[in-house]
Amino acid sequence: MIAGLDIRDIVELALLLIATGALSGFLAGVFGIGGGAILVPVFYECFRIAGVPLEVRMPLCVGTSLAVIIPTSIRSFQAHYKRGAVDMAILRVWRLPILIGVIAGSVVARFAPERLFKIVFVAVAWSAAVRLIFAREIWKLGDDLPKGGLMRVYGFCVGILSTLMGIGGGLFSNLLMTFYSRPIHQAVATSSALAVLISIPGALGYIYAGRPAAANYPAVAALQVPFALGYVSLIGAVLVMPMSLVTAPLGVRAAHAMSKRALEMAFGCYLLIVGSRFVLSLVGGL
Repeated sequence: MIAGLDIRDIVELALLLIATGALSGFLAGVFGIGGGAILVPVFYECFRIAGVPLEVRMPLCVGTSLAVIIPTSIRSFQAHYKRGAVDMAILRVWRLPILIGVIAGSVVARFAPERLFKIVFVAVAWSAAVRLIFAREIWKLGDDLPKGGLMRVYGFCVGILSTLMGIGGGLFSNLLMTFYSRPIHQAVATSSALAVLISIPGALGYIYAGRPAAANYPAVAALQVPFALGYVSLIGAVLVMPMSLVTAPLGVRAAHAMSKRALEMAFGCYLLIVGSRFVLSLVGGL
């Protein structure tokens, strides 16, 4: 027995996390999403098995997801940047509003009830799923992205919602850019850069937000140093990161070489399923 788990449980968890790392890295390259939409639901089940209390389980998932996204998003951004697909003008407009949004999200994470994280995840996941599955060319907000204040409001919203959901911002920025008639490959590439802006301060914010958790739950090994720093699980991050780094460039290659429609449909269905899982959790407290 280690930390209340037998060896078989530990091996199963480790294999699941490694496989999750491979899938999240690939999707980070394909969709520019950072992989958080894959990581958070899997982390939730892993931490449930590990006995992490419900009250702190979801923020631990979100913080760990943001930490894992850091190297994955950097690798994905570098690959897209070499292809000249990243819109640097958008990054210059959004970098400060996104940073403010990430800081705001980190403060909310310290004091918010656990249900809030699930509600945000479900709302965003299902909205993105509808867009992915039922996308139509006529679904547009304009012929190009807006200028001035509205664009900065978009940036702030991307920052705070991504921080509460544990993703790199790709779901939001992809939706916005495609709704404003930007090419999907450019949206994916630019989203990978936004993930870098969000994941680094976001992970640091969750380390800060989770500082009281270890003291409040001294019997939970998964929340204690050296297994975790605040709401960032070091074990989860260490197992997931290596494979995500390996597969992220493969996803970039796939994004530039093939039609994304089948992958969009599959990912949209996945988001519907994991969103439903958290709805059950909200209703049944599981």
